[in-house]
Amino acid sequence: MAGVRPVSTQVRTLSGPPQDGGADGDAGQVTGELLELALGYVYSAALHTAARLGVADHLVDGARTAEELAKATGVDGPHLYRLLRFLATKKVFREDEEGRFHLTALARPLCTDNERSLRDYIKVRGEAAFWESAGHLHDAVRTGTTAFEGLYGVPFYDYVATEHEFGRAFNSSMAAFSEALSNEIAMACDFSAARSVVDVGGGRGGLLRAVLRRNPHLTGTLFDLENVVAGHVLDIPETSGRWTAEPGDFFASVPTGADVYLLKHVLASWPDEQCLDILGSCRRAMPAHGRLLAINAMIPAGNEPHPSKTIDMLMMTVLNGKSRTRAEYEALLSTAGFRATGFLEPSPHASVIEAVVAS
Repeated sequence: MAGVRPVSTQVRTLSGPPQDGGADGDAGQVTGELLELALGYVYSAALHTAARLGVADHLVDGARTAEELAKATGVDGPHLYRLLRFLATKKVFREDEEGRFHLTALARPLCTDNERSLRDYIKVRGEAAFWESAGHLHDAVRTGTTAFEGLYGVPFYDYVATEHEFGRAFNSSMAAFSEALSNEIAMACDFSAARSVVDVGGGRGGLLRAVLRRNPHLTGTLFDLENVVAGHVLDIPETSGRWTAEPGDFFASVPTGADVYLLKHVLASWPDEQCLDILGSCRRAMPAHGRLLAINAMIPAGNEPHPSKTIDMLMMTVLNGKSRTRAEYEALLSTAGFRATGFLEPSPHASVIEAVVAS
């Protein structure tokens, strides 16, 4: 009928990205997206809970109802159903028409025996040390300090060293995260001209193990704090007789004379001044022909999401470190007396800058 505008039958939602509707998009969708961001911590809490309960482990052999899972995990059935239904909206688990929940691609890394399990990593990030620190991000931004130290009165790594149960869980979680990257880094980097390697701040040795397994001509030294290297994972048949685990403080010194020095996810944990101290220890230990491989997630240009930007917020809450751009890392290396000679990006979580001692 002339003059009468038809009523739209399109269903509007309060979630999802803004569509083409001017500079700010559709107002309802913008509101929904902003509210989704404001409540993002609820998704984190749900994921931490599922990891803590070990739900994924009970789905390895097939789909189960929430009630069956509740009996297996010792929790309340209706509450667990609501939790899993919520996580299914993010494709972590999937509910079928019979009300049974299935593993998905996103849920499989929550399984304990998965080759790339992230269960320990996710569980620990739900502990109070991380959760409370994130809740005080505003204090960190206001004061230019670290939220964790304001809450707990000590630096994060001091807390890890003295709170033994948390420390074991944290070190295990970092090993689990590292395991997913170590093979990619070991495959990407060329060690053919080297005979020895030192993994500085190498945790339990996941990266060193991967490097030694792929390079049977190499010997290696794992170097980290005593309580960390005590839990090393190097004692496997493929590396027999080719490794040592040496405790120490990389601010003071590191093992000398190796062909290659690895610094994986170390520099991002510290401010520039401490990074220069660590790099200074490496420079003093390296022979003239030595190489340094600095491995960190690096911030790219632009507004797109990137793991390094998320890590940067984590650093602001629990550590006094920060994510950096490639240019910032190269400038840091230059100040410490190194010259960058190469760059690789085997993973968004792990870019590699190769450097040598500047002449």
